[in-house]
This record gives sequence, structure tokens and C-alpha cells, in this order.
Amino acid sequence: MRFKITYFFAFCLLLIIEVGIAMFMNDQIIRPFVGDVLVVQLIYCFVRAFTFFTYLKAIIGVLLFAYLVEAIQATSFIVWIGLSENKVAKIILGSTFDWKDLLAYTLGALLILIFEKYYNISST
Repeated sequence: MRFKITYFFAFCLLLIIEVGIAMFMNDQIIRPFVGDVLVVQLIYCFVRAFTFFTYLKAIIGVLLFAYLVEAIQATSFIVWIGLSENKVAKIILGSTFDWKDLLAYTLGALLILIFEKYYNISST
């Protein structure tokens, strides 16, 4: 394991933004779509802060993880594990499948890819 402070600070900033969106936004674009774009970037920065994964492997892994969580939402998994009334579980796992979320996750991953290619903040 290793620690990259740049990614950790980006993770902290994105976490603050995500919490702000969750607490103060109740619209049709920023909370549901921009929040999903940013959550992929949030998880990516966390992964990159603490692992040796190259940026491409990290992007792919995070994107596949986001797709998996969305696929779980298409099932009644949260009910099956008995957490359908748990507010925290519903926030983390979500409760409804939406194709637009997959688009948001993909856009978030593409923005990371563009940023990493353009700024080349790490050699891996």
C-alpha cells in the first residue's frame, strides 16, 4: 500500500461536495446526475490515494464496481438482506435502477480519463 496526498485531497474535496449535494440539493439534474458523475470520481480518488493501481486499471475497476451496484439496484437485493428500511443502506446501495445512472458513471469515468491524460499527475 502507498499514499498519494494529491488523490486524497481530491477525495476529501469531492466528499464535501457530495455531502453538500445530498444535504442541500433537491433538483432533477445536480443531485441525481451530477452526484453520480462525481461519485465515480470520489471512489477513483480514494482508490488511487491508497493503491498501486495504474489510472487505467483504477478507472475500469471503479466503473465496473459502479455498474455492479446499479445492477444490484435492479434486483430486490436490499430487501433480501433485510435493509430496505435502513436509510444509510438505501443511500449507499440505492434502491432503484436507472439507465441514466450508468450514463453518469460512464461520463464520470471518461472525465477522469481525460483529466489523467491531459494533466498526467502520476506516471502510472
